[in-house]
Amino acid sequence: MTIQAAFTQLITSLIPVHDQREAANIAHIVMEHVTGLSKMDRIVYKDRELTAGQATQLQQALAALLEHQPVQYVTGSSWFYGMELQVNANVLIPRPETEELVEWIVQDVRNSKLPQRRILDIGTGSGAIPLAIKKELPTATVWALDVSSGALETARGNAQQQKLDVHFEQMDILDTNASQSLPMFDIIVSNPPYICQRESTDMQEQVVAYEPSIALFVPDDDALLFYRQIGLLAKEKLHPGGALYFEINEAFGEETAGLLRAQGYMNVEVRKDLFGKDRMVKALL
Repeated sequence: MTIQAAFTQLITSLIPVHDQREAANIAHIVMEHVTGLSKMDRIVYKDRELTAGQATQLQQALAALLEHQPVQYVTGSSWFYGMELQVNANVLIPRPETEELVEWIVQDVRNSKLPQRRILDIGTGSGAIPLAIKKELPTATVWALDVSSGALETARGNAQQQKLDVHFEQMDILDTNASQSLPMFDIIVSNPPYICQRESTDMQEQVVAYEPSIALFVPDDDALLFYRQIGLLAKEKLHPGGALYFEINEAFGEETAGLLRAQGYMNVEVRKDLFGKDRMVKALL
């Protein structure tokens, strides 16, 4: 089978599951993963035959995709803030909206003109947030926590691959005794679980079935569980004048801001993402 024939087969097979544009995008990602060739190179070498190993890999990828596995899990990687990160079923797939949260933090630090910062990311998953921050702010001391040992193994692997120095530690942030051992920070950031269980019926099957539920869902009757707990922790672990940043559920922007104001934070700001949805909150101590 030639490269062009394989690409066409992928799209044709995926159209019953995805619309044509998404099927083509997924096919490009898979073909680059299988062949190691860029889109331009695949055009130049479109009549090149796949090796037996590549053909097998292609069929395995297609079978996984037809079971609604996310293409990032199929290829084992996802791009975030200019970095190719390894992802698997232990971690969420990094989203473009989270890049906006990183950009907000980076710009705030640069505008402050202070040379050093100690920054903590809570619920780090693949390590996307702290690694992007460390990449952009190399003089910062960056810590990252997660309750999942599998997520931390992935995050440490990504840090090693990106040659970035981030301190990772396993911790359940809901365990107030464990968090007492943390040092003081200038910035705390988190993209915690924030999707109510009832919202799962409206979500894509590939997200609900394959991405880790521990990183997605909160009880219907306590949607702000992690924001409340992290807000309390940050009051103890942020230096005076420190900043707390969250990614949030678009349905709870004002509720999250109100919670932080009630906890004593100042200058609480809700910011929309590129799609016009409430997506981020910043609060000052």
